[in-house]
Amino acid sequence: MKLELIATATFGLEAVVKREIANLGYKIIKTEDGKVTYMGDERAVARSNLWLRCADRVLLKMGEFNAVDFEELFQQTKGIPWEELIPPDGKFTVTCTTVKSKLHSEPAIQKIVKKAIVERLSGIYGIEQFEETGALYTVKATLLKDRVTLTVDTSGSGLHKRGYRVRDVAAPIKETLAAAMVSLTFWNKDRILVDPCCGSGTVPIEAAMIGRNIAPGLARNFASEEWDAIPANIWKEERRRAYDLIDYDSSLTIYGSDINPRAVAAAKANAEEAGVDDCIEFAVRDVAKLVPPGDNGIIVTNPPYGERIGDREAIDNIYRSLNVFCTENKDWSLFMITTDKDAEEPVMGRKADRRRKLYNGRLEVCYYQFHGEKKKAAEA
Repeated sequence: MKLELIATATFGLEAVVKREIANLGYKIIKTEDGKVTYMGDERAVARSNLWLRCADRVLLKMGEFNAVDFEELFQQTKGIPWEELIPPDGKFTVTCTTVKSKLHSEPAIQKIVKKAIVERLSGIYGIEQFEETGALYTVKATLLKDRVTLTVDTSGSGLHKRGYRVRDVAAPIKETLAAAMVSLTFWNKDRILVDPCCGSGTVPIEAAMIGRNIAPGLARNFASEEWDAIPANIWKEERRRAYDLIDYDSSLTIYGSDINPRAVAAAKANAEEAGVDDCIEFAVRDVAKLVPPGDNGIIVTNPPYGERIGDREAIDNIYRSLNVFCTENKDWSLFMITTDKDAEEPVMGRKADRRRKLYNGRLEVCYYQFHGEKKKAAEA
């Protein structure tokens, strides 16, 4: 069955998610702010949830239409074949967002959409009272300039919840953003990667999972696993395939350190839960004492920043330490995310080779990319 799917993404990461979807072999329909629409089938639902590292959720698109009044919203919603997805015992809720639309009351929109679905299913199944004891179907009505998009969430909990974070520290970075930070470096498993402000270890762990080719959703469950519309054997086959694709033989060189012993202890516990503790070396260390473990490596880090944790003096000390390290090791590259919009001069004394506007939760952040000097080829 052909399905239209939407992978939602944090603003600024659409291109990364688009690349991930294309690598899975699916046809991209369009890319918009915060989402990538593509075509797939039932297997694509399972594969997308298991493998997308940087997307927030995978939604199944049920319909799209214009509506300027509640009668139009009701009739158009009722005309969608909900019975193809939701069984008689299905439990479904409706959420809503509306922007620049004539229909602006979210509670009223939710009520109308729910009523339309119930009437449709009542007519199809010949029942008036729904027990709603079965699988969960979260319907979302998104209204933008009177254009209504109706979707059903296939993921359940957000895709950033990998399942390995058993110990935490203050203000952890989301796993999806950490994975995107690594992906945007185009790091490969033969290159050294260091995070000198590793906190609970999210960046090194996500890098190790990329290097080992571990599907990020392998250790968790998804809402659509309970759906009758997606056969259970598809999920079993896709999970088995994901296990078979893990690269246990690659030798990774990944280091994580932090000045806080509690953070390092948490990072070690999380790495063990993720199954990558054997390829990350964690240590309690001040950034000022960072020593290059080899040539031509990269630093990928999420240092503390003012709006989150840490004082200005501590942040400036981290910037100075990174400046000294990169000055002394010109073949190393630095990739850093921070809320500081003027961190280029303090950190590197020059403009970044590239900077991206991203979001860490609700905080607007800059992702600075400083490329190291390329090694000259050895003379023959």
